[in-house]
Amino acid sequence: MHTLALDVALEREHHEIDRAIETFVEGLPDGSARPDLLIAALETLRRHIYLEESMLFPPIREAGMTMPIFVMMREHGELWRTMDALATLLAGDADIGSLEDACGLLLAQLHQHNSKEEPIVYSHIDTDLPAQARAELSRFLETGQMPDGWLCRHAGE
Repeated sequence: MHTLALDVALEREHHEIDRAIETFVEGLPDGSARPDLLIAALETLRRHIYLEESMLFPPIREAGMTMPIFVMMREHGELWRTMDALATLLAGDADIGSLEDACGLLLAQLHQHNSKEEPIVYSHIDTDLPAQARAELSRFLETGQMPDGWLCRHAGE
């Protein structure tokens, strides 16, 4: 990831998450779905939300992007609750239709969220993130882990 711009790296992570969820759903009808793939995608999405809320959003909000960051964080809460519901379905004996519906909802939420976040928020990385914050974000993308028990700010709403 050393050679990728941060906005490109974050967008790539969005696409990887989407692909993993889509691949899981594609395998549901014939029984080849891999729950481990979906679980990993949910973990990656939670980590992605953590890095945005703890490292990316604060300096961008301080630079004047208050309302867009507020919207992104509210949507993170919606995503988090959908992920919780999906994880509950996976842990139980959910039918294919319920899993497809929950994954479809999550993908729709991600599409709506990412279509705003990428052009509006990510375009401020180079201008509103201090060099030290960009370096920290880059390191975290490579090796960072979300703290155990961390919840996004609007997860419980």
